Amino acid sequence: MNTNEIEGPKRVLLSWSSGKDSAWALHVLRQDPTLEVVGLLTTVNAEADRVAMHAVRRTLLEAQAESVGAALSIVDLPWPCSNEQYQALMGAEVERQLAAGVQAVAFGDLFLEDIRGYREEQLAGTGLEPLFPLWGRPTQVLAEEMIAAGTRAILTCVDPKQVPAALAGRDYDAALLAELPESADPCGENGEFHTFVTDGPAFGAAIPVSRGEILERGGFVYADLVPAES
Repeated sequence: MNTNEIEGPKRVLLSWSSGKDSAWALHVLRQDPTLEVVGLLTTVNAEADRVAMHAVRRTLLEAQAESVGAALSIVDLPWPCSNEQYQALMGAEVERQLAAGVQAVAFGDLFLEDIRGYREEQLAGTGLEPLFPLWGRPTQVLAEEMIAAGTRAILTCVDPKQVPAALAGRDYDAALLAELPESADPCGENGEFHTFVTDGPAFGAAIPVSRGEILERGGFVYADLVPAES
């Protein structure tokens, strides 16, 4: 399919981590009439069957996609996964998305220049335009805006070298923001923590979850979330 011949809004694929920033990016993108989010793209650790770093179960990821009303594309990554394997798998997915008429890929990145540069480099020459709808927003303001708008999220992974381990499993709310060390970014952009969104302005219905065990692995503290009855 020649994407140059597609009329109407630009067809956008959103990189979806299951966390608050990608969920808010979806909300922002949907406010722009020149853009149409046609799907979500996620990578999953195939051995653990969970979203990498966020450690979110595939079933919860699928529940999010259903709630926000977007098609979900999952790239299963082997573990361990070499850079060569990653590039090959993602390259094949890019080709598939291009064939489906996708014109751009959006990311929920906030301010890390090296991450943005990497994404732009990887998409260069593919025909897919990188979009960063949240880029440069002051993160304290952004965090408060997300919470005030009804974003509900739970910390699924924390880096105890940057924030207290006891924050794993906590709600991402105003009380938590007030407890973060001054050195921590309010949105966790430096890897202080990762979240799973259960509800928000882009969601049609809340995702019911129960908090499972808290465990330490590889220097990080994880809170397992389990699907619950609504």
